[in-house]
Amino acid sequence: MWKQWLIALVMVAVAVGGAVIYQKLDEGTQAQDGGERPASAVNTILPRLQTVQDVVRAVGSLKALNAVELTTELSGRVVALNLGTGRRVEQGEVLLRLDDRQARADLQVIEAQLADARRQYERAQRLRSNNSISQSQVDALRTAVDVAEAQRQSARVRLENHRIEAPFTGVVGLSDISVGAYITSGTTVTSLDTTDRMELGFSIPERFLGQVSLGQQVKGTSPAYPDRPFSGQLVELGSRVSELSRSLPVRALIDNPDGLLRPGQFMSATLTLRERQALVIPEQAVMVRGDEQYVFVAEDGVARRVSVILGSRMPGLVEIASGLGEDDPVIVTGQDRLSSGDRIRVLEDDKAIPDNRFVTARES
Repeated sequence: MWKQWLIALVMVAVAVGGAVIYQKLDEGTQAQDGGERPASAVNTILPRLQTVQDVVRAVGSLKALNAVELTTELSGRVVALNLGTGRRVEQGEVLLRLDDRQARADLQVIEAQLADARRQYERAQRLRSNNSISQSQVDALRTAVDVAEAQRQSARVRLENHRIEAPFTGVVGLSDISVGAYITSGTTVTSLDTTDRMELGFSIPERFLGQVSLGQQVKGTSPAYPDRPFSGQLVELGSRVSELSRSLPVRALIDNPDGLLRPGQFMSATLTLRERQALVIPEQAVMVRGDEQYVFVAEDGVARRVSVILGSRMPGLVEIASGLGEDDPVIVTGQDRLSSGDRIRVLEDDKAIPDNRFVTARES
């Protein structure tokens, strides 16, 4: 019986000791929690006004403003060539000439026939004034003159078709024709493209239709020239929105003064819809939680959480549509460890600011 009492006494002693130890630990924890946390070191900036652009980015392909495949209308032997791949030619410049000796001779024969028909007609008119010839004979001779004039015009066209002229100023493409070759009608001689300005076709989402207008600025970039921007403007708007892509096809003219761009080339386009003055901050300052976007603002040595609405984005920067003023010092470093109401210590370290054009906010 006394053993049972001894065991019970030991168990009571252990329970009392555990309770005492737990109470002391809990008091120590509460003491630590009740202590003041050290201030977090942060860097801040002031939002600044900057010109912000609303832009649409798309991709498209380049086309020559004027492009044509030059072909022969007659068969013949090539006697002269003025083709050079990549060479710039002026409108009206002769690029190829076929042997035209027979065409010239035919034209001379017809011109002689026309001259004779005119002499006969003029003689008949004089005889008609004396009633020495009937009016029907005069009319027949007049018809002969008209026929001869038409034949002369046809012969001139056949002669002109023995040469190919540049229909517009442009750049000559590849050609496999050589002097002395006999070519048939319809043979492709070369291509000719206007490349001073290139046509860029792309599409813009239909939600931007209310902001799109002719003459807006377009910037183009090509993978072939990554460090070379090309400028242009919007010149045509499509009349229909695609039901599949829900976008509107548009066309822009891109300046190409050095001839670097070529038809068929891929290009990225940036269409500037409008420009305005707006507040911007470094993008790294913005925090996201669910659907909410917010920043921390330094206020009397305390971090205050502020919800913001963002606008356009630029490299490293973001527009603040609402939520901040120009005098609100925004925390840009250490904000991921903060909660609203935490004590902070603002550092004067300009190297922590991603853009040194921002004004560093210092607390007194």
